[in-house]
Amino acid sequence: MGQCGITSSKTVLVFLNLIFWAAAGILCYIGAYVFISYDDYDHFFEDVYTLIPAVVIIAVGTLLFIIGLIGCCATIRESSCGLATFAAILLLVFVTECVVVVLGYIYRAKVEDQVNHSIQKVYNEYSGINSDAPSRAIDYVQKQLHCCGIHNYSDWRNTRWFKESKNNSVPVSCCQPNISNCTGTLTRPGDLYQEGCEALVVKKLKEIMMYVIWAALTFASIQMLGMLCACVVLCRRGHDPAYELLVTTNSYA
Repeated sequence: MGQCGITSSKTVLVFLNLIFWAAAGILCYIGAYVFISYDDYDHFFEDVYTLIPAVVIIAVGTLLFIIGLIGCCATIRESSCGLATFAAILLLVFVTECVVVVLGYIYRAKVEDQVNHSIQKVYNEYSGINSDAPSRAIDYVQKQLHCCGIHNYSDWRNTRWFKESKNNSVPVSCCQPNISNCTGTLTRPGDLYQEGCEALVVKKLKEIMMYVIWAALTFASIQMLGMLCACVVLCRRGHDPAYELLVTTNSYA
């Protein structure tokens, strides 16, 4: 019965190592996705530390690949030292992912204040020139999120670009895609997106941060199971004479 329990634990452990390799790729992908997504919205927040959870999640993904390699070798070779190292590193990564979850919630709460603080400044820097970074950022956000202005399209009246252009229109990125020959003129407000961008940018950034939080929680749970299986194999190896005899026999075979 004891040997069956050990074999089951080892089988689960090997399966978990394969999951760790898959998890490594998924976590690195999520981290890269967060970086790329935040790059599209980086003009709307000034705190670079908001990207810390994404950096940590990529580092954890890289470490998980190494952990899977160590775990597979330790399980197949039945190495006590390897399994102990495997469990210790898993514990370290588990703690790190708990930190990622905490940081994710902290920075998720700060996103709204960051956007509120910087969005007016970004809109005032709009020049309508594609080579200008703030202009590209605003046009991209308005097209992607189907929004116009900070709270609505009328906010453009207060921008420097609107006052200097003197054509009573907003950027064409405010135009709804199903409207042909839209020039952004305020005399035809029905052609424009009605919702403001501020709330939608905040919502988008919070969604991105939630991807990191859920990924960290999911893989932290898997790592906890890996630690338990490693501990079971280690404990039974130390206390089950039948298992010790089997290992010795296999070593001499």
